[in-house]
Amino acid sequence: MPKFFIKTYGCQMNERDSEQVAHSLIARGFERVRHETEADVVLLNTCSVRDMADQKAIGKMGMLGRMARERPNVVFGFLGCMAQARGKSLLENLPHVDLVVGTQKFHRVADYVEELLAKKNEFAVDAVHACGRKNRMDDLRFSIVDTAEETGSQSTICDHQLLPKQASAFVSIMQGCNMHCTFCIVPQTRGAERSRSIDEIVAEVRGLVANGVKEVTLLGQIVNLYGRHELSKRDGKTPFVQLLEAVNEIEGLERVRFTSPHPIGFRDDLIDAMASLPKMAEHVHLPLQSGSNRILKAMHRGYTAEKYGDLVRRIRDACDGIAITTDIIVGFPGETDEDYRQTRDLVEQVQFDNAFVFRYSPRRHTPAAQMPQIDEEIKEQRNHDLLQIVNESTRRSGERLVGRDVQVLCEGPSKTNPNRLMGRTGTNKIVVFEGEPNMIGEIIDVHVQRANGFSLYGAPLLK
Repeated sequence: MPKFFIKTYGCQMNERDSEQVAHSLIARGFERVRHETEADVVLLNTCSVRDMADQKAIGKMGMLGRMARERPNVVFGFLGCMAQARGKSLLENLPHVDLVVGTQKFHRVADYVEELLAKKNEFAVDAVHACGRKNRMDDLRFSIVDTAEETGSQSTICDHQLLPKQASAFVSIMQGCNMHCTFCIVPQTRGAERSRSIDEIVAEVRGLVANGVKEVTLLGQIVNLYGRHELSKRDGKTPFVQLLEAVNEIEGLERVRFTSPHPIGFRDDLIDAMASLPKMAEHVHLPLQSGSNRILKAMHRGYTAEKYGDLVRRIRDACDGIAITTDIIVGFPGETDEDYRQTRDLVEQVQFDNAFVFRYSPRRHTPAAQMPQIDEEIKEQRNHDLLQIVNESTRRSGERLVGRDVQVLCEGPSKTNPNRLMGRTGTNKIVVFEGEPNMIGEIIDVHVQRANGFSLYGAPLLK
């Protein structure tokens, strides 16, 4: 039985893509292993959002070169966004790489892996017969590169490789992005927007629920623009809200999340759905990127800081107790001290439950990469300063829950202490508590006793 290893870089969509690849390989009789040294197939599913992610994946593959020399029959491959962006150029400085597969071809990976393994094994047998010993294959190059577009690829990410008692799952509802923010390479790596049908998605979620899943997260590059090219409004409701309503009706499903939306796609019907549909989680991740109107315009974001602040107010007015998290970029080209101050002020005003703060990283072939760049030291200073504000806001949001009872979907053992369990509230707060294995996969009432950084600690309330 051949064995495979997948390492995933980047976002939840990449995690979902890796799960799809794993499912297809296991269906062919492959076994998944925890370390690359045990594998016959080593795959790196890559991210291109930031340069650091690119470099990590390339560095990791470079380190695997020694393993390739010692075990020439092993297949090494790049998948995903960096593979899509760089294509066959990845073969130039990494001669042991056999496979490069882009973002629309994950469903082809198992075929390509089997083909490469068969070729390598056939060559090894021929070499033994011809030479009386195993050839190292130093001069032989088997490679497959597939980064072509494929019509209908949005409907191929539909199979899951579930773990026992898995509580939550990601569901891809669309692929691609048409927004073309000036800092972002995603439209180049993921292609244009294309959505699955509501019936397809509902059937997938029903299958997950039948296998014990209690919570799903609907994934899209700009998830709240789902279906705008394929479907029409109905009763004044956008296709995304129609989808939320359909998923909300699935018996046995407890919670629905979605990520990541764009502020310009947040209409009143979506706010109403979040407030009225009982299975919607009390959390929204709403990317800000900057609090400066000048920088937002340069980013091609399509909204102002004032409109963003008003949207936050409307969401909070409609959805009592909702948690709001965000993404922020510091050091975007041309960002002045005053631009940064405006971002800082807006972050303090909104009081996010948490935020991912990124230093701007130039991406090849994007408009922002051609703009005058900010000194790295300034980026680091602003990043550190903003993180302090965010961390303090996160601390306060956690402390407000101390002494209260919360509903927690138990996901399994805590990563930092396997003798305890962990789960998430509807507001996406991590809660650690002592409990029994039969709680995994269930929604548990927990009394919060203390807060520490990004986690809460408590005791389950026994019924």
